[in-house]
Amino acid sequence: MSDLAHAHTISPEAATQLVMPGDWHARWTTAWRHGKTLVGCSVKDLNQVDMLSSVPVRRFTWRTGQWHRPGLEYLVTTDRHHGFESFEEELLLLAADFAGGLVEALAQPFRLRFQSTNGREDHIPDYLLLTHGLPFLIDVRPADRISHEDEVKFAASAEVALAAGWNYAVVTGWREHTVGLVDAFSAGRRRMSDPLGLQEELLSAAEGGPQSFGALVERCSLPAVARAHAVHLLWHRRLGLPMSGPLRDDSTVRLSPVRRPVISPW
Repeated sequence: MSDLAHAHTISPEAATQLVMPGDWHARWTTAWRHGKTLVGCSVKDLNQVDMLSSVPVRRFTWRTGQWHRPGLEYLVTTDRHHGFESFEEELLLLAADFAGGLVEALAQPFRLRFQSTNGREDHIPDYLLLTHGLPFLIDVRPADRISHEDEVKFAASAEVALAAGWNYAVVTGWREHTVGLVDAFSAGRRRMSDPLGLQEELLSAAEGGPQSFGALVERCSLPAVARAHAVHLLWHRRLGLPMSGPLRDDSTVRLSPVRRPVISPW
């Protein structure tokens, strides 16, 4: 949670507004879209859903004059584009792709129907990230735009995630330098041909211990070209550096202990 993102803490008052009798997980329902068909499933049976064959339960829309900025973001992990409805959601997809361990990113995965003291309510979480570990159910909302009504929906989503054995987080923003670093690394995320063997030169040079980014690339036969390959290795976690500052020539770079460690940005 502390690596890349800021997460919202749901207030206890919001949680007390949920109506949760002993069989709530059978009463609360989710709706998943498979093709043009909506398929209902109770919370207690969530792990029986064929999630990988589902599509967004709500369509993404583009129209003149809308306030949010939707689009499509390419992920290296899945080798295809995924929908987002805001700049904040686009950053989430990019960070999830960078962090490692991602298997699939499901946008607007299901519609949750739950009971609160205000009656029946619906909520569509923003993303369900399937990973090599536990799935992550994610809502994305800037901290200054979270209303009390949002908090109740987030509290319900947290209960659903807990019942399903998932993780849950409301991402409100990013730690200093995270956006700039991930964006910089993403420039080298796609496959790169390396006929000159510069990546091996970089990895061999990095075996000498932590050193500055500028010094590392200068130890290669073609430093100018090696810079692009170093960024590629940083994205793919072959090289690592502290996320506490921007990428500069004096940034300390070191060899990663494993090729692609599984970490969590939330």
